[in-house]
Amino acid sequence: MTLIIGGACGLAAVGFHFAIAFFERQLIQRALTAPGNSWMLWALLCPAMGGLFGGVLLQYVVPGARGSGVPQVKVAYASREGVVPLKDAFGKFVIGSVQIGSGGSLGREGPTVQICAGLASFLARFAPVSAQGRRRLLPVGAAAGIAAAFNAPIAAVTFTIEEVVGKLDQTVLSGVIVAAALAAVIERSVLGAHPIFDLPHQYAMADARSLVLFAGLGVAAAIVAVLFTDALLLVRRRFRASTLKPWLQPAVGGAVTGTLIVTAMYLFQTGGINGGGYDVVRRALTGELSVRVMLFLCGIKLIATVFSYSSGGAGGIFAPALFMGAMLGGAFGSLDKTLFGHSFESSVGAIALVGMGAVFSATIRAPMTSVLIIVEMTSGYSLILPLMIANMSAYVIARHWRPEPIYEALLAQDGIHLRDRAVLDTLEELKLEKMIRRRDDSFVSFEPAARASVLLEVMGRDTHQLAFPVLDAREKLVGLLYAEDVAVLKAAPELEGVVNAADLMRPPTSVRSDEDLRTAFELMRDEGLRELPVLDADGKVIGFIEEASIVDAFLRASGPRGTKSVPDTVASH
Repeated sequence: MTLIIGGACGLAAVGFHFAIAFFERQLIQRALTAPGNSWMLWALLCPAMGGLFGGVLLQYVVPGARGSGVPQVKVAYASREGVVPLKDAFGKFVIGSVQIGSGGSLGREGPTVQICAGLASFLARFAPVSAQGRRRLLPVGAAAGIAAAFNAPIAAVTFTIEEVVGKLDQTVLSGVIVAAALAAVIERSVLGAHPIFDLPHQYAMADARSLVLFAGLGVAAAIVAVLFTDALLLVRRRFRASTLKPWLQPAVGGAVTGTLIVTAMYLFQTGGINGGGYDVVRRALTGELSVRVMLFLCGIKLIATVFSYSSGGAGGIFAPALFMGAMLGGAFGSLDKTLFGHSFESSVGAIALVGMGAVFSATIRAPMTSVLIIVEMTSGYSLILPLMIANMSAYVIARHWRPEPIYEALLAQDGIHLRDRAVLDTLEELKLEKMIRRRDDSFVSFEPAARASVLLEVMGRDTHQLAFPVLDAREKLVGLLYAEDVAVLKAAPELEGVVNAADLMRPPTSVRSDEDLRTAFELMRDEGLRELPVLDADGKVIGFIEEASIVDAFLRASGPRGTKSVPDTVASH
């Protein structure tokens, strides 16, 4: 299945690339080349109409296709099912192609993650594997998508581990590596083996004094990334609170983006505001843009991306973050020439490359990926040291100023919190067999026909049990009783001679001894229970698991500092 998913996702990613290129030729490029001054009107209307098209579909057909796609995959993997609906993936393909192709300031990389994860989730249904196995195939698809989108298989592996999985899972890692490599082979077979940015020569750090500028670039990149993140969240919140119809909001964002496209073309005769802007990034890397133009494009791209995304666009922020980093780094390159007398082209190109990684690192919060992705996108390792310095400086400073990463902050606006994912992962690694409070002589159970008076008498005793199993003649669990279930009899004593255990019991909620603590915790949380019976392979009750045992197991597994990270969800259940 890993091979099948890797190959299918590689083809899907290449197809998405071609679809965007097709719509760009038919929509925004035609608008920008319209005769006379009519191009201004068409360039303004084109992103607005693309946003309107996407807004209608997102509101009434595929609401799950909204956003970049990475947060949706993170949520899916954090759940037990690990499912990304194929409908959402297909909707992301169509809407993303049109919105980006019509001029939206969005990237294709994030949507490719959701498209490929949805395809992996669909194909996994046909595999003879467990639900946990199907869930582990989700990051396999995500890695294949990133590898094909960036032509960067190594960075795809680290991004998937850093962002989607959140930990180094050896079982997932092997599949991720194979799928990323296979998808990259397919992408290179179709689009060519050259890197995304095929530079005329390799840049290198010729003077150790330039490290001061690289460190300063890390600080500037953190400022840009935090400003971008805060603006994105603020405008997104304002759009959601506005009285404007949700299906109309992407059109407004598109109109703002169109205005900025016209402004950049009119003032500086340069593109880059629409889509990922890789062609303009390539010009910056070769020293073809002036400092004034690069600073202008950095600011305009930030505003355009904020409005394209926050208004409800179906596109990513990877490419815009790289674009802003290239423009910021290129502007810093002029300082290198002024202070140390280096050539303008080499200074601008080298520092622009490092700026791409620094802003990406501070925005996406994937520091390992931010280094490797620049190396693979340019096919050069000469700038690895300044990349590490600038990227880690930007990452640490941005994390200090804004501790919550952008994807988690976006999900928090939607009422989804992934901060407890580490807790669930820890519980998933712990098996119930070692945590069960075993059945002993004081174990109490009831027959379905047990009278209410017997229930009241037994439950009134001093017992450590919270859950009381109801067993049939074969000692199979048929129901559960809790003290609150029979408390109603105290207020209605006339019922004591009428009802029995079968009338009062709840469904036979239980867990098997070979399951993990996460299963027990989520079942107890969903059902509002404090204790569950544990069954053996024959379906007989062998003991109990209660909330206190789960909390204790988590604290011991988390180490001496675990008490500081106990989430409210665990403590309250």
